[in-house]
Amino acid sequence: MEAVGQPPALEPIPSPDAPLGPIVTSTTVGRRARLREVGAGLLRSPVFVVGAVVLLYWVFDAIFWQLYVPQDPQAFSTSLSAPSGAHWFGTDDLGRDVFSRVLAGASSVLTISVEATLLGLIGGIAVGLIAGYYRGIVDDVLMRAVDALLSFPGIIIAILVLTVFGSSTLNVVLVIGIIFSPIVARTVRAAVLVEREREYVAAAKLLGARGPFIMAREILPNITGPIVVEATVRLAYAIFTVATLSFLGFGIQPPSPDWGLTIAQERTVLQIAPWTVLFPALALASLVIAINFVADGLKEVLES
Repeated sequence: MEAVGQPPALEPIPSPDAPLGPIVTSTTVGRRARLREVGAGLLRSPVFVVGAVVLLYWVFDAIFWQLYVPQDPQAFSTSLSAPSGAHWFGTDDLGRDVFSRVLAGASSVLTISVEATLLGLIGGIAVGLIAGYYRGIVDDVLMRAVDALLSFPGIIIAILVLTVFGSSTLNVVLVIGIIFSPIVARTVRAAVLVEREREYVAAAKLLGARGPFIMAREILPNITGPIVVEATVRLAYAIFTVATLSFLGFGIQPPSPDWGLTIAQERTVLQIAPWTVLFPALALASLVIAINFVADGLKEVLES
């Protein structure tokens, strides 16, 4: 028991080098409320709901297509058969079932596109955070490098790189990720320039937090909205870029059922068997449009 009149013991003052605990910038309750608000807003958005349903179907198909595909995508039968009960989307010039190949083609497209988008996000977020937070010469050097990369058409850079190093799946992922990183970096930098002037950043600095801690624990959680929107937009562009490279012969190689590759291979029989190109093209268009719908819905709700 403390002696009467004796002052309470004081807590020891932490060392300046001691690790800081999380600096609270907004309450957990407030963030959860915001998440519930965003979720409710997205469910009320018909554009987002339609896009999300189509996107989720293609994601499910990319993962589980082997469980319900009606025929082997590489099996041969009568070539250029019109759509029928036996072949819902007809057959291609080699007699392969187009419907089965459309289902199987989603896997390669989405796998490569998601990996490339994630790579582009990681690089772009890192560059954007550093440039926007530190400003000065660091910002100038990084942004000039970003401007230099953006001065060249992305598809031209991709073709040149893949011509030199080969069109393996890894190279396709790397080159698309590198192409997208500068675009993401500019978006992140713009958001960081706004957030770095907020009071919570000044408070974190006063408490002794260092730059990497502030960027990772304070600024990054508060710019997730623009990053999520940018990620969905980049994913749509990645899918289109993968399909374009495959169409030009620099992406996925035969005998893959990739949609872009299929369109390129079957364009020679387009006039006599349009279904061989039509259905892969519709699948590709539906996926890209669905992702754009999701991006539009996210942007509308997050900015409201």
